[in-house]
Amino acid sequence: MTTATPAPTRYDGFDRMPIAGSWRAGRAGKTATDTDPYTGETLTEIPLANAEDLDEAYAKAKEAQRDWAARLPGERADVMRRAARIMEARKDEIVDWHIRESGAAAPAAEFEYSITLRDFHEASSYPYRVEGRILPADIEGKESRVYRRPVGVVAVISPWNVPMHLSNRSVAPALAVGNAVVLKPAGDTPVTGGLLLAKIYEEAGLPDGVLSVLIGAGRDIGDAIVEHPVPRVVSFTGSTPVGKGIAQKAGLKKLSLELGGNGPLVVLDDADLEYAVNAAAWGKFFHQGQVCMITNRIVVDASVHDEFVERFVAKVRGLKAGDPRDDDTIIGPIINSKQLEGIQQMLAEARSDGAEQVLGGDPTGPIGSVLPPHVLLGSNEVATARQEVFGPVATIIKARDEADALRIANDTEYGLSSAVFTEDVLRGVNFALQVEAGMTHVNDSPLNDENNTAFGGEKESGLGRFGGEWAIEEFTTDHWVSVQHTKRQFPF
Repeated sequence: MTTATPAPTRYDGFDRMPIAGSWRAGRAGKTATDTDPYTGETLTEIPLANAEDLDEAYAKAKEAQRDWAARLPGERADVMRRAARIMEARKDEIVDWHIRESGAAAPAAEFEYSITLRDFHEASSYPYRVEGRILPADIEGKESRVYRRPVGVVAVISPWNVPMHLSNRSVAPALAVGNAVVLKPAGDTPVTGGLLLAKIYEEAGLPDGVLSVLIGAGRDIGDAIVEHPVPRVVSFTGSTPVGKGIAQKAGLKKLSLELGGNGPLVVLDDADLEYAVNAAAWGKFFHQGQVCMITNRIVVDASVHDEFVERFVAKVRGLKAGDPRDDDTIIGPIINSKQLEGIQQMLAEARSDGAEQVLGGDPTGPIGSVLPPHVLLGSNEVATARQEVFGPVATIIKARDEADALRIANDTEYGLSSAVFTEDVLRGVNFALQVEAGMTHVNDSPLNDENNTAFGGEKESGLGRFGGEWAIEEFTTDHWVSVQHTKRQFPF
């Protein structure tokens, strides 16, 4: 009989941060309280970091990076592989933290665990995929080499909505190719966005100082982490206004920015409506709609609009909103009261703009943080269609025909993810190629994330791409080294 392997002892010490190689309190003289968004329970209290802590983290990162980059590719790959095994052993602990800290219901918590695990598996291949080139030269006897090297130190600023993955999709590739990282996770999710990840890397054998995690107020370290002279790349995931501010402050640093979205899901006249309804419901209400690539607008051809609405409302009415600890809950709490107030204000504006609300309700739960799913019928001009709604609100827009649907889909300053539904795949691909977005999915929701492909947006949705060879390119730089094997004749 095989004896089950006991679960590892749960991590603790989340009242401190790994700064420059040691876990300690920050020096800001202020303490942040990390709470459960469903119950309001205090999870931990963290003495915050200040600019002095940041200076120390960057100085140590610059020093530690040289030795880390000099490690054999297999050594860096082994850290990633060990981290993946640690994730697997600690799955229940990690999922539990996501439910309690970010309010993720089981489907969202399981998704985030799985995709973060895949971050490590994908990154474990990167040390072997950093390639140089030998180029032709027009000078006799010259060998022209281009080496691919780590940039040095990378600053990562991550959001609260999918905190562990949206940190690790930058942290893992940056580390794997030989950089050091200073990470600032969101204040609402300091554990899942940073501290828990740091514990995993530490257990996996990442050298001290190669990764620092700083939790601090924006006014204390928000600008400084970007403006500091040490990092060469700033990787940020968050809102477009904040991303624009980072671009203004970063100077000549390389930027990797994944910003806001206003994802259209287009249903053409020949779509399988039942399938499209299921995809739209999942692609809108996953994690309470708090995902950048979520469906924000559902654009439906007039010939099938009424039937789609009827089926969609019936589907959404059956989605349970409530305690994320319950296995059958689909929609959990909004992350904080400020976000909830913003969603409610946007709903009121949309109704004033002429939108018809066909499904909704008041917030519920122990602290009133669970907003039930809302469905509105309107135009591209109502507030919930003009703007990104980080909440469980779907706006359905009627299009006259395919051309009108494409116009509506592109009538936004954003261009992150999108989708189109049709029984004709060629028609779908032709439509997709005309959508002004970084990602378009034919017969699937906009909610797609694969670790090995190009994830990113166009227009106001960001710069650069995450994943696969694109991630390697983001966190490395080219160094041209030529060798003159024979003496050349100079003009003078």
